[in-house]
Amino acid sequence: MIDAKLIKYAELLVKTGINLKKDQILIVRSPIECAEFARVISEIAFDAGAKDVVIQWNDEISTKIRYLKGPEALFDTLPSWQKEFYLSYVRRDAAFLSISASDPNILKEVDPLRIQRFSRAFNAEVSEYRDRLMNNENVWCVASVPTPAWALKVFPNDSVEQAVAKLWEAIYKAVRIGDSDPVASWVAHKESLKKQMTQLNQLNFKSLHYTNSIGTDLVIELPEGHIWLGGSDVTPDGHEFIANIPTEEVYTAPKRNGVNGRVVSALPLNYNGSLIDKFELTFVDGRVVDYKAEVGYEQLKRLLETDEGSMYLGEVALVQYDSPISNMGLLFYNTLFDENASCHLALGKAYPVCLKGGAEMDSATLLKNGINDSISHEDFMIGTQDLNIVGTTQTGEKIHVFKAGNFCL
Repeated sequence: MIDAKLIKYAELLVKTGINLKKDQILIVRSPIECAEFARVISEIAFDAGAKDVVIQWNDEISTKIRYLKGPEALFDTLPSWQKEFYLSYVRRDAAFLSISASDPNILKEVDPLRIQRFSRAFNAEVSEYRDRLMNNENVWCVASVPTPAWALKVFPNDSVEQAVAKLWEAIYKAVRIGDSDPVASWVAHKESLKKQMTQLNQLNFKSLHYTNSIGTDLVIELPEGHIWLGGSDVTPDGHEFIANIPTEEVYTAPKRNGVNGRVVSALPLNYNGSLIDKFELTFVDGRVVDYKAEVGYEQLKRLLETDEGSMYLGEVALVQYDSPISNMGLLFYNTLFDENASCHLALGKAYPVCLKGGAEMDSATLLKNGINDSISHEDFMIGTQDLNIVGTTQTGEKIHVFKAGNFCL
């Protein structure tokens, strides 16, 4: 028998996350280990009036075999049918639900250069698809479901069954499924994030200065006309959706050439199936000029070398240390959860919607306005219990935004 909480969770994703419209196509990208959940999603979506539900299965073990055994030519091209899949559906106003549930160590034996090459090829071929999602032209949502390998990474001292059960409960707690009325809880949560966004947009900071005890001392300028977003997003035709479930962040775009100083990671980063941990980046005029990593140096190097834009920041996100996911005290080894336990930044492409009029600008115009472009967008966590952030207004006034890891506006 399917657990009642699982059904509630699936309904939350379809009806609140995607907010599926009648006669809309839903694309579900799911690991094969999550088949049961994907089928529940399919049933709920059809009951909600979906025109079609298309499930795109992936198998990370097969992906690993392909990277280890495949000929070199495989990693520089994308089959035309795959390109057509993404472009045809995105042009038909399809909604995209992705289930993020990978083994954090699955690709640690793979040459990171192969992963980087295929990532370049994929993102270049489906750039229209990526741009439409980052401009919120199509509805999208990312969520997670436990898999045995991931659960054992989070709970290494438990049996597979115990680890999976514990991870389910942690996810339910993070997405508010344990509440008596999860939908009402999400309405209240969206309003709370909206208040933070409103305060930040009214203050219209020129820059933010981050400091903490582990070595972060970083100044991030914000572009003229920047917009803070968070909670829910809205398509140009007014379709509200929540891109990440869970979400605890408010975010904007940094000024591409306006980042200076040093930032030290607070949590490991799971990047393309490998962990990068205990790393730091040094920025001068927006660009990474030096970097170190005790774990995953080569993976960090490949990430930064993806293209020129991956050497610059594309997102600034604020998350309270005193927040539901952080208070669990769990390291999820999954960016969707770990980024919502910690203030974070992202290397690579910025969201054009974080600039007034940005959704209508081409990449060259966005760059002129300080908005970074890249084929990558990779979040990494920097928030700590003692993180302080001081904002400088357009008139030079200094205002504390964070004290001891939490909002203090």
